[in-house]
Amino acid sequence: QVQLVESGGGLVPPGGSLRLSCATSGSDSSINAMAWFRQAPGMERELVAALEWSVDSIYYGPFVKGRFLIDRDSAKNTVHLQMNSLKPEDTAVYYCAATRRGLQFHHYLYDYWGRGTQVTVSS
Repeated sequence: QVQLVESGGGLVPPGGSLRLSCATSGSDSSINAMAWFRQAPGMERELVAALEWSVDSIYYGPFVKGRFLIDRDSAKNTVHLQMNSLKPEDTAVYYCAATRRGLQFHHYLYDYWGRGTQVTVSS
């Protein structure tokens, strides 16, 4: 079993930055990819960024447009999401997820989930 715990969310004005972190604990040697999803009220959960480290594969959602960066600290078993130039439409709960299936686009293909961290972009 693996536990994922997100941190780093908060309230930020438009144009601001946040750095989300996802700390992993437990053990599942089959995990080979992790991702950040987000879900706004009344909306579907959508993929923000995903990373499969063994093949150096990274994906960003089309709305990211160069503003976010996903990276992994293998020594600390932590995945980060650096978010810059934040917009009000980025407001959502951000979830960290892990999978054994390689980089996946659909949330139902992820095996482990954190509880989420709230990101609010507002002046």
